[in-house]
Amino acid sequence: MNVTARRGAPRRDEPSARDRLIATATELFYQDGIRAIGIDTVLAKSGVAKSTLYRNFGSKDELIAAVAAEQDRRFWQWWDHIEQANARSPRMVVEALFIGIVELISRPTFRGCPFINVAIEFPDRTHPGTAVACANKQTVRQRLRELSTAMGARNPARLGDQLALLMDGAYGQAVTIGTSNLREDLLSAVAKLIDGESDHD
Repeated sequence: MNVTARRGAPRRDEPSARDRLIATATELFYQDGIRAIGIDTVLAKSGVAKSTLYRNFGSKDELIAAVAAEQDRRFWQWWDHIEQANARSPRMVVEALFIGIVELISRPTFRGCPFINVAIEFPDRTHPGTAVACANKQTVRQRLRELSTAMGARNPARLGDQLALLMDGAYGQAVTIGTSNLREDLLSAVAKLIDGESDHD
């Protein structure tokens, strides 16, 4: 998404100043890093006045939290769509989630998992942005445990946690080693984990 600078009040069909700030900050923070981007850069790119920013967000930390919350909303929208499209089989849901992750991390604009990124830049878990990131990861693990239960895993908590580890590992490999053969390797690892928890007796 390319965000161009503009000034003045939006037309009725345009995003609000708050939405423009979040959209601009999301792009800039993700591509260049949160600490590397100052408020003035966000204002210049969004075309929003500083007074408007501070009416909507009391601080940069609050803007970071709003960006993380929007990323979280989009993430679960994506996840729920995959679950609904594969509702007849929990295993198909898991496989489709990992296929979707491969597609995401193969994009040239991929800069890592945004939730891991914010937690690295702000390791204090009480930071409002990091709190959103940690909650996202906890919910991912819980929902993978629920899918593991639906698949009939012998130990659904263990399988869910292992799948979550595999998911985060894929994010890390994409930005360090690359994505060559990643789809095949990732889906093979998913299948082995699931089969290893299946009751073959």
